[in-house]
Amino acid sequence: MTFYALGLMSGTSLDGLDICHASFKKDEAGKWNFEILNASTIPYSQELENQLRTATELSPEGLFDLHANYGFYLGEKVKDFIEKHSLKNIDLIASHGHTVFHQPKKKFTVQIGDGRAIKILTQIPVVYDFRSQDVLMGGNGAPLVPIGDELLFSEFDACLNIGGFSNISFKENQRRIAFDICPVNIVLNKFAQKLGKNFDENGDLARKGKINSEILSKLNALPYYQQDSPKSLGIEWVSEYVFPLFKTENPIDILATFTEHAALQMAAVFQKYNIKKVLFTGGGTYNKFLVERIKEHSNSEIIIPNKEIIDFKEALIFAFMGVLRSKNEINTLSSATGSSADHSSGLIV
Repeated sequence: MTFYALGLMSGTSLDGLDICHASFKKDEAGKWNFEILNASTIPYSQELENQLRTATELSPEGLFDLHANYGFYLGEKVKDFIEKHSLKNIDLIASHGHTVFHQPKKKFTVQIGDGRAIKILTQIPVVYDFRSQDVLMGGNGAPLVPIGDELLFSEFDACLNIGGFSNISFKENQRRIAFDICPVNIVLNKFAQKLGKNFDENGDLARKGKINSEILSKLNALPYYQQDSPKSLGIEWVSEYVFPLFKTENPIDILATFTEHAALQMAAVFQKYNIKKVLFTGGGTYNKFLVERIKEHSNSEIIIPNKEIIDFKEALIFAFMGVLRSKNEINTLSSATGSSADHSSGLIV
């Protein structure tokens, strides 16, 4: 049986809404295969981007208002996408939502964008709120994409996604290990914007900057990097530990320093776990200077796939997670999140 699903993904770097339309089918050997059929990134309006960026500052009423409105926004964009591509027979929509709060130690994580609003507008079954159950089960609620790495991208030793944060997943002792490595675009975009750019295209700004070795040492010494996995990062951690180090620095030197920091942290993980062949995806893959610096510090073979996989792998995997959830099959791995057991997560409406 072939499943047709739409995956919706909004990352912490706020560059827009990713929509991925894909098919999934098991072969005779029981291996899942996929095909990306259509995919788009819909940029946010300045107003919506600002609302999402400042959502942590909203009153409870304001947050619930945005939760509902953003859900209807997602539904409208899905309807437009379906119409544009004349899609028929979609089995489900899987929506990640936009993360506002992520505090697993306090047993909560909040992704806004009410899935019921998407269902009301599209009349298609919706799976959403993938993270909360895992957090309630003692996990980090992240990373979730390792199930897709395990079942759809097993030919690579590791899968690295470079977005707002970089995260990695790989097999160790027959278990899929995954964790957030370090912040990336959530920091780089902020300081590129101080220089009038939305992001540091190709790493050209960082390439011109001067590394502050004292700050670089402080960044590399942050306790998170010595913690064992499973572990995950959120904007709260960045605000507490990273941004205060840059109070008086020139933005272009911050970009150089933080790019070097991110490259060192990713390369250190490759070396620690003896990763030979790693698939790179996510927007940070286009940062040529960052990739150069990772190569400089690492002996791993870096595989950069086609643009569709770079841009839409996460949305693809959320579509896949929705399919697994609809079959009540495991879509969240405790070895990756630290929860008490593997489980099938997500609310279905």
